[in-house]
Amino acid sequence: MIRNVLGAILALAGAAAAVLSPFRDWYDGRLGRHYRLGDLFTGAGVTGTPPGGLIGSLWLPFLCAAVVAVAGVVLRSRSLVAVAGIVVLGFTVLWMVRVFQTTDSLVVAGDGSGLGPGVALAGGGGVLLLAGSVVMAGRPGRRRRTYEAPESGTPDTWPPTREPGPSVQTSPWPEPEGDDTYTGPRPDAPRRPDDDGTAPRRPDDDGTAPPGPRGA
Repeated sequence: MIRNVLGAILALAGAAAAVLSPFRDWYDGRLGRHYRLGDLFTGAGVTGTPPGGLIGSLWLPFLCAAVVAVAGVVLRSRSLVAVAGIVVLGFTVLWMVRVFQTTDSLVVAGDGSGLGPGVALAGGGGVLLLAGSVVMAGRPGRRRRTYEAPESGTPDTWPPTREPGPSVQTSPWPEPEGDDTYTGPRPDAPRRPDDDGTAPRRPDDDGTAPPGPRGA
């Protein structure tokens, strides 16, 4: 929570500095909003033709970056804040390259003939935006609830629950003791002399005829 608050403060401060920078001197006493946005994408460099308004000036990309930064702060998205910082720094560096193509120099003079405070605001705003994206903790990820399968000795009971694992129905009657399933004669059981081995012989059969009923 504290990281998100600190990151939001840095990001909002950087967005504000970027938006205000075109209203300050950028180079040789010329305001940043007096530079045409289209001059940054031509090979001829920066011209002296003023833009038709704020929409066509250097202020437009900084305004878009500030909107993206505010959205990133509201959504607690580190990536959106980082993108806003990259946009601000990218246009600032691109402007410096175009000015250098035109004047063959980029100096900081005390009389205001060189780089002005507007460039410093733009560069500092981009750095603050990137710093805010690093400081922010972002949105907490959703923790997926995991279940452990029951052991073989403790199967699930009926009715089935939401726990994974086999479900068996338990009977209210007691379990039978022992196993009465017939599996054939024992290998060590004795055999009768006339036994050809085809019929199984019970262990209690001694070869004598069963006694008849009394009185017969």
